[in-house]
Amino acid sequence: MAALRRAGLADHDSEPGAFLGVENSARGFTWRERLGRPEANIATMIAQQHGLPEMLGRILAARGIGVDDVPVTLDPTIKALMPDPSTLVDMEKAAARIADAIQKRERVAIFGDYDVDGACSSALMRRFFIAHGQDARIYIPDRIFEGYGPNPQAIETLVKEGAKLIVTVDCGVTSFDTLELAKALGADVVVLDHHQADVRLPAVDAVVNPNRQDDLSGLGHLCAAGVTFMALVATARELRARGFYGKSQAPPDLMSLLDLVALATVADVVPLKTLNRAFVVRGLEVMRQRQNAGIRALLDAASLNQPPTPYHLGFVIGPRINAGGRIGDAALGARLLSIDDDAEAAKIAALLDKLNRERKAIETAMLEAATADADRLVDEDPDMPIVLVGSDEWHKGVVGLVASRLVERFRRPSCVIAWEKGGPGTGSLRSVAGVDIGGAVRALAAEGLLIKGGGHAMAAGLTVARDKLDAVRARFDAMLRDKASAARATTALEIDGALTPAGVSEEFIDLVEKAGPYGQGNPSPRFAFPAHRVRFAKVMGEAHIRCTLEAGDGSKLDAIAFRAVGQPVGDAIQNSNGMPLHVAGHLRRDTWGGRNRIELQIEDVAVVGKRK
Repeated sequence: MAALRRAGLADHDSEPGAFLGVENSARGFTWRERLGRPEANIATMIAQQHGLPEMLGRILAARGIGVDDVPVTLDPTIKALMPDPSTLVDMEKAAARIADAIQKRERVAIFGDYDVDGACSSALMRRFFIAHGQDARIYIPDRIFEGYGPNPQAIETLVKEGAKLIVTVDCGVTSFDTLELAKALGADVVVLDHHQADVRLPAVDAVVNPNRQDDLSGLGHLCAAGVTFMALVATARELRARGFYGKSQAPPDLMSLLDLVALATVADVVPLKTLNRAFVVRGLEVMRQRQNAGIRALLDAASLNQPPTPYHLGFVIGPRINAGGRIGDAALGARLLSIDDDAEAAKIAALLDKLNRERKAIETAMLEAATADADRLVDEDPDMPIVLVGSDEWHKGVVGLVASRLVERFRRPSCVIAWEKGGPGTGSLRSVAGVDIGGAVRALAAEGLLIKGGGHAMAAGLTVARDKLDAVRARFDAMLRDKASAARATTALEIDGALTPAGVSEEFIDLVEKAGPYGQGNPSPRFAFPAHRVRFAKVMGEAHIRCTLEAGDGSKLDAIAFRAVGQPVGDAIQNSNGMPLHVAGHLRRDTWGGRNRIELQIEDVAVVGKRK
């Protein structure tokens, strides 16, 4: 414990149970120590065998890192972590067909999704073709009028334009009839996807998807851009084996494209483990060189004057790219990321920045209405397994964002539907750990209750007819009630350790960052500040609360609670009246407005001594 005290850790009860005795926080959580007893010995071994501070050992062990995994975890490289692309089913077929298109200089079309992953995947593929002296047409469907994935009208257009090869990225694995139409019209098709797949696959030239049921690569955690990058590696290898590269054609610098892979990996919220961690770490190194004109323009539009981090990818750059697909031109993001013209890039980035501000306003209004509806539903049935709300007035491009906010508030899966006037509804779903929402949606689609639907365990989408809504709600209830109830009962806020402001320093933050990048599957360390008093609390903007935390020894730490006004956490902070609170959250560097300080982003608080 002496080493923990030197690191700024406070003592706490070593027996299993609630951390700091918090069984019912402001948000209704029980606080638990993330590092379990079995991992505690591993943490000590990590620290001793690798000469690391004990706190870093605890953070690594709590995230499932073994003693032998530490070197590659702290220094993840593509060389060490990326397997042979041929471990993916159909990869050799895909690489051979793409290589044929390059050698024969065929007209190629890239069909992508309208989100960040789709835009990055499309840009990766187009930049690969450009590096080989030919262009490729990117087609991104309109979210509002065409919906997700390939559609017959778009495919017919691409074939009429002369496409001999259509490569779908971040979509296509469930587009059976549409892609078979492409084949019937004379175009070959390669699918590069990562969404959950059924046993049946489209009858095309190659379907590369680590989540197809016969794929044993173990790469199901990759986003589409990660799959696309591996396809480019395989294609370059195929071209090299054919003797294509020489004096007149140099092989492409694939490592220079990792900024796009990193952006998609973070924005698509896939687990940051093994190869994905290498993609993000090395991709950020590329991004900091500001080579991609589109990313450079987005960073400038956001007035980001510091090296980009995973936070900036997920919450600064990503939302701006998504704004085009949500409420504007869905093709803007892919176009921006695949061009080298600085003037055009600046123009597109400025438009996306404007659309993002408009998106925020739409989201705020929708969230207010959706929350009111959800509050009423949960009051009527506190054990309801899924919050399902909809309106004719809502924008279908923003339903996913609102669904995520409802999950945060109600701690259960949520579905938000935007109804067309007199027509079907487009819904987006988000889930909680332990409830596979993508599987449920696919089951409902197979039963004929949905027009279409699919997705991941944590996120999905659907299209539903109005007269099927009651049946859909009933089937969700039957399928998810027990799992959702169990998930809520076991939900806890996991704490990595207890600190005081005296233990927080630049050196400590540097130490914590060594185990990053953090995100899905590698959660950012969460620390508790026991029995601290809140000083100088004030509202920032319309919904945030900024304050200072003061320990018993007089040391202080700046803190902020986002979107807390009128919420349980905000109420507890504003009404503490000098009484001590246990406060939990994430430490971060605050450089906004030229600042250079460390602050706590507050997630939860608890009254000292309150257990129930």
